[in-house]
Order: sequence, then C-alpha cells, then structure tokens
Amino acid sequence: MNKITSLAHASAGASATMLEEEGRTALDSTQPELTISQMSRVFGVSLRTLRFYEDRGLIKPRREGNARYYRATDRIRMEMILKGKKLGFTLTEIQDLIGGKGATEMTDLEDQLNPQQVVTQISHLERQRNEIEGAIERLRATQSRLAHGAAAA
Repeated sequence: MNKITSLAHASAGASATMLEEEGRTALDSTQPELTISQMSRVFGVSLRTLRFYEDRGLIKPRREGNARYYRATDRIRMEMILKGKKLGFTLTEIQDLIGGKGATEMTDLEDQLNPQQVVTQISHLERQRNEIEGAIERLRATQSRLAHGAAAA
C-alpha cells in the first residue's frame, strides 16, 4: 500500500470509528442533546426526513430560533420509527404504535404490536413480495425478448 492509499485507508477507518462512537453516544440517554446534523449522521437519514418527522409529530425536538436540539426521547422515538419502517409499517401506523412513548418508557416497537397486527403485517408484506416477484418475472421476460430481438436484427 502506498502512502496516499494507507493515509486514505487510515482516515476512512478513523472516520468510521468516530461515527460508530458518535452513534453509541447519541443513543446514550445521558448525552444531552444532538443537533439536526448529528441526528442525521447517527441515524443515516436526511435533514429533510428529520424535518418531515417533526412536521408529522413523530419527534419533537427543542427549538431555539431555527436550531433544533434532539433529546434522548427523540432519539428513542427515532429508533422506533426506523424499526417500524423496516417492518413495513406506514408512518401513521408507527405514530399509532408509539403514541406518546419516550425515554422513560424504553419499549421496543415490536413489544407494542398485538398478535392481529403481526398477522396483518405479515400478510401485507407477503402480498407485496408476490407483486414484486411478478414484476421481476415480467421484466426478465421483456429483457430476454429484447435481447433476442436485438440479436436477430
């Protein structure tokens, strides 16, 4: 490895370590507050996403002029929101699930689900998977047809 490559590699490793440590401390409830930029980096979402979640009432950062400061409660809610999205729930459904829960009620989003919600969500995701698989099959058939047509021409 040459000097430039090893420097870039070392720098990337240091940045990843810093981001990982920042992520750990960001979720630490003793960490006072994070700025919108810090929240964005820690959770891997855009500033626009954070503002959108605020507009929807999912998170409620402290405002000081135009600045937003995210407390431990907001960070926990953000974890719950992202978990809900990974499980395929809409933001409205996530809002219903997490309601007013915050740092004092460190519950996992999955603990808020009732058995019927789980069954309904599984069914919904299976329907989506079937639709996606069907679309992929149609596109592969089209790709094959176009490839054969181009070869014949």
